[in-house]
Amino acid sequence: MAATDHDESVDPAAVSRHRVLFRAIERRRNPKLRRSDITVTDEAAVKRATKAAALGNAMEWYDFGIYSYLASTIGKVFFPSGNDTAQLLGSFATFAVAFLVRPVGGMVFGPLGDRMGRKRILSITMIMMAVGTFAIGLIPSHATIGLWAPALLIFFRLVQGFSTGGEYGGASTFIAEYAPDKRRGFFGSFLEFGTLAGYVGASGLVVILTGLLSADQMLHWGWRIPFLVAAPLGFIGLYLRLKLDETPAFQKLEGGQATAGEAAGAVETSATADLAKIFTRHWRPLLLCLALVAAYNITDYMLLSYMPTYLSDELDYGTNRGLLILLLVMVLQMCVINQVGRLSDRFGRKPLLMAGMLGFLFLSVPSFLLIRQGDVVLITLGLLLMGLSLVAMLGTMSAALPAIFPTQVRYGSLSVAYNVSTSLFGGTTPLVITALISTFGTNLMPAYYATAAAVIGVIAVLCMRETANEPLAGSPPSVETEEEAAELVQARSRMPRF
Repeated sequence: MAATDHDESVDPAAVSRHRVLFRAIERRRNPKLRRSDITVTDEAAVKRATKAAALGNAMEWYDFGIYSYLASTIGKVFFPSGNDTAQLLGSFATFAVAFLVRPVGGMVFGPLGDRMGRKRILSITMIMMAVGTFAIGLIPSHATIGLWAPALLIFFRLVQGFSTGGEYGGASTFIAEYAPDKRRGFFGSFLEFGTLAGYVGASGLVVILTGLLSADQMLHWGWRIPFLVAAPLGFIGLYLRLKLDETPAFQKLEGGQATAGEAAGAVETSATADLAKIFTRHWRPLLLCLALVAAYNITDYMLLSYMPTYLSDELDYGTNRGLLILLLVMVLQMCVINQVGRLSDRFGRKPLLMAGMLGFLFLSVPSFLLIRQGDVVLITLGLLLMGLSLVAMLGTMSAALPAIFPTQVRYGSLSVAYNVSTSLFGGTTPLVITALISTFGTNLMPAYYATAAAVIGVIAVLCMRETANEPLAGSPPSVETEEEAAELVQARSRMPRF
């Protein structure tokens, strides 16, 4: 029975007769907060942790961004020549393949991150992401090695997908557990700043290459350059992550240090138990996270991944021109995303998330009606309307999602929920929209799809609890100064008496 239910059923007369007993019960439920319980954050360490986590996230979305922006070219390189639509569908199907193993990666890396520590697992995922992306840039074409080309492409996409299964959950957990409670939204927004930076880097490099090289050069060797760039980026990210200490929240877990040391010998037996605990004891927050991520990822992938293909293939708009407009929108999002994070610290996560969901609910169809006019100004306006709605979610989600779960299962639960939802709804978005347009014959299908996702998102936001400025569940408070810690201890010591 929940504590609140128990409190409501207590007979006041019983409390009066057994004051000592009920005081003991109250002390056990709400132990006195000691100064040693409170984490006073080191701002320099928080900034280093944020930078390392954000760079890894940028790497992840750079990987997926270049694949999305070069989807048509990749289809021609790796799949048999013939029908252009079939090649594009083959390319998007391979894009979606990586998302099929993301839940598996989340189920492996997530519980390990809760046992062995966040830092170690995030270093492993960084290496795997860089290797997978770099290897794709080395695969010979279908014309050279036949069916081995798409087979190798699928294999390394699976490596990418497996590694990213542990990336977002770990990176958002890492920042959330390092940041002070009152600024978690601000520091968390840098994770999605990294997302946008990855997309901007990918789209910017593709625009430069397609501008400098001929179509024939891009098809034969130019497309490889963005994939090969992943290697140095991965080494930089790995270096930054290895220099960090474990998060304060993980270090303060009871037995956390012992668990980290003993995990290597207990991984096989503990992984199943940890997953079972997540699904049986934490299924309510798991469902909430699934719904939030579904709504967020459908709109995210539709705008940032699929839109250049939509403009070129459905509206016959120049690929470079479409990418430049989207690049402008993403740069504007980068300029305001940290302010969105600050606003979520001040006004709460729910108002900002609701604003983003309602934006897609009411503005998706008008935005696509503007976009399909084909005029550069109207296309920019339509993308900006959706971009502003998306940035309200981008700047808030990375602080809101980790707070749903308690510390001891945060990495695992968030990785499982995030990746299952992303695999089912996010990574399949380009493929589903392309198929829906082909089936129903209307290029407004992306708008209808985003509107449906927003309905789910609105319901999920209504069901979530506000967590701004509160300690993470299962962790002691985290503050910025010693003075703030002393004030908090004094405020918490004024416990009501029976």
